[in-house]
Amino acid sequence: MLKKKQQVYMIGIKGVGMTMLAQFLASQGNIVSGSDVKDAFLTDKVLASLKIKVFSPFSKSNLPKNPDLIIYSSAFNSKNNLELNFIENNQAYKSVKILSYAEALGEIFNQQRGIAVCGSHGKTTVSAWLGYVLWKADKNPSVLVGSSVPQFKSSGLNGDSKLLIAEVDEYQNKLRYFQPQGIVLNNIEYDHPDFFKTEADYIKVFAEFIKKIPANGFLIINNRDENSRKLALNKSFRVASYDFKDDDYQGQTVNYLAYNARLKNGTQVFQVNNFGDFKIKLWGKHNIYNALAVIAAARELKVPLSKIKKYLYDFNGTARRAEILGVYKKSLIIDDYAHHPTEIKTTISGIKARYPNKKLTVVFHPHTFTRTKALFFDFVNSFKLVDQLLVLDIYGSAREKQGGTSSSKLVKAIKTYNKKNKINQVVLNVQNIKEATAYLRSKNKLEGIVLLMGAGDVFRVGEQLLQSVVKK
Repeated sequence: MLKKKQQVYMIGIKGVGMTMLAQFLASQGNIVSGSDVKDAFLTDKVLASLKIKVFSPFSKSNLPKNPDLIIYSSAFNSKNNLELNFIENNQAYKSVKILSYAEALGEIFNQQRGIAVCGSHGKTTVSAWLGYVLWKADKNPSVLVGSSVPQFKSSGLNGDSKLLIAEVDEYQNKLRYFQPQGIVLNNIEYDHPDFFKTEADYIKVFAEFIKKIPANGFLIINNRDENSRKLALNKSFRVASYDFKDDDYQGQTVNYLAYNARLKNGTQVFQVNNFGDFKIKLWGKHNIYNALAVIAAARELKVPLSKIKKYLYDFNGTARRAEILGVYKKSLIIDDYAHHPTEIKTTISGIKARYPNKKLTVVFHPHTFTRTKALFFDFVNSFKLVDQLLVLDIYGSAREKQGGTSSSKLVKAIKTYNKKNKINQVVLNVQNIKEATAYLRSKNKLEGIVLLMGAGDVFRVGEQLLQSVVKK
């Protein structure tokens, strides 16, 4: 997989993970090309900047003549993709190495000293942040992150050491392809109900993953997360835990305890153990937990405390994680990938803490019918701190059965909840990006914060609003 100058073809290359992998393989000297649908994606600019050829639409004529390796997104198979169907039924491809995205990433990971960042929430931020600290501290890691990281000028880094930091995903049990030397486990909260039929099924993949850590490896856990704490009991490898001393802290002994958190000139400041003050630019209590995960992992990887402090503060965040896009009609436009109720509540709380006197408008794009249905009542009470809420129609996945619930049902349930709890809030169901953009443009006195939330393409609302500002 790390042999240079291979001809690599990637089917479904515009997916965030696939683009991340394409960048890494191209940086290794491979000749990378791929195919995808014609629709515009956030990753189009990244692929274009790397001069990676992308063919649209899918067609057997796109396929290179003598590929060494073909990698395909798990969104596609021989039944729904004509390129994969042609490959499967053509004798000429029998000798070509063909891997799913997760298999390919696993092969790369397993050839290195792989440190896996996983969990239900926060893994993109933690993997990028840890990678940044290690990179600046001259550990020369390779880093693979499921989002663009402005300070990397890409979604990853190609270092010359054997150390590899990778964001790894539990969906479809992709964890089974990885052999980690260390794991940073942020939290475990039931998700992806289209694949994991029960919470027990979901937790099991993390339990099996942890068992792979060798005796000289390590596990970093969030002590506040009960599921993670249980899985870390009675292990032969090193376990380091972290927590934050707030009103809900139970007083357990942990390896890294943050306390005395305060805001100072827009920066979060907190103490850890007897190590003194740490400062971070990222907002919200959840980012103190993310910082603790980075501190614990960096210490395991022998980074001096002085360098951890410096580079922890220097990190500016990743794309689509409370990312400020610009200003429209005196409103700050912020984009965030949050698509699970816990992530939504956490992000909203962080932004309200950062801007306590600003009115908050949220444009929420529910992601997948299965998640919306399974976590329906959790979504209903996720927006109570919001002044105005626009809910777009559900962004369905091609891999799931459509239907089962709707955004109109969600809006109706939120209104019922608000009435019962005397919450004064504007709640609307808007069908699509175009309608949401038109609604916001119609508000002459739009002021405060406009927060775009979801794992789909809700960021396009911000793009369209800000394009109109540029045109003026």
